[in-house]
Amino acid sequence: MEERDFYDESESLKPAVLNCDKCHQSDTYEVRWVVRTKKKALRGGGNDRDRARFANARSYMTRRDTFLQCKNPRCRKQFEISGLQQVVLL
Repeated sequence: MEERDFYDESESLKPAVLNCDKCHQSDTYEVRWVVRTKKKALRGGGNDRDRARFANARSYMTRRDTFLQCKNPRCRKQFEISGLQQVVLL
């Protein structure tokens, strides 16, 4: 079995205060996250190894966005999100 068989997947928007690297202005941006929630039970077949992997699985979020566009109308350049974690355990 693959890891995606253990989780239900959805997208979510979370606000974050970030600074533009170019103009150094901070603002609140909506960052997209993929939320992977562990299923209640393992469906279908599976051997002992799959059941052990499912028992150790945890729900988590992965950041989808790597770059955002600055909200300052004079700047509007893309900057890399460096102040946020990429994976958050729930």
